[in-house]
Amino acid sequence: MGVHDGHRERLRETFLEYGLESTNELNALELLLFYAIPRRDTNPIAHELLKRFGTLGGVFRASVEELCDVPGIGRNAAALILLVPEILKKSQVADTKSIIQVKNSEDAGKYLMPRFMNEQDEVAYLLCLDSQSRIIKCAEVGRGIVDSVDINTRIIVEVAVKCKASSVIISHNHPDGIALPSPEDGNATKQIAKSLALVGIQLTDHIIVAGNDYVSFADSGFMRLLKM
Repeated sequence: MGVHDGHRERLRETFLEYGLESTNELNALELLLFYAIPRRDTNPIAHELLKRFGTLGGVFRASVEELCDVPGIGRNAAALILLVPEILKKSQVADTKSIIQVKNSEDAGKYLMPRFMNEQDEVAYLLCLDSQSRIIKCAEVGRGIVDSVDINTRIIVEVAVKCKASSVIISHNHPDGIALPSPEDGNATKQIAKSLALVGIQLTDHIIVAGNDYVSFADSGFMRLLKM
C-alpha cells in the first residue's frame, strides 16, 4: 500500500457514504483527480488548480490548454475534469426529451436552459414548433464572443421554413451577466419577428438565459408591443 492510499480510501468511502455535502472543494477535486493521477499526491495539484482558477466552477470552466499549464495536470487529467460538466449537461439536455409540447414560457425555459450550461460565449438557439406547439427542432443559429452573439435573421428564417414551423421561440444567453434584455436584444427581436412574419411564421417568445435564471419577452409584455 502506498503512502497516499489510506487517504484516498478515506476520501472515497466518505463520498460513497455521505456524498459531497461533507467534503470541501479541495477534497472533492482531489478525489476526482485520483482517477486520472493514480500514483501521485493530488492534494498540491488540487490546491494549485483552485489557486489558479478561484473556485471549483472556475476549474471546470477552464480550457484544456489552461488546465495542462498547471504542473501535474496532463491531458488525461484535463479530459477527466472537462468531462464532468459536459456529462452533466448532456444528461440534463437528455431529460428535456420528455417535453414534447411548449405551452408557455415555463416549458420553454425548462427545455432551453440546459443547452446553455458551461457556455462561455453567447449562443443563440431557435426552437421550432408546429401548429400544436409541439417541438419540431431546436437548432443553434448563432455563436459569438461574450456579450456579442450574431443572431443571423436569414439563418433563423431558413431554419424555420425548412422545419415547416408554425411558430418559433428564439433564445440566447448572457454568460457573465443577468437575464435582463438589452436594447440590442429588443431591436434584434423586432427584426426577427418582422422577417418571420413575411413567411407566415410567428415569433412567440425570446428567452434570455443567465445561469439558473431566465427572462421571457412574452411574460414581460414585450412580444405584445411588437404587434402594436
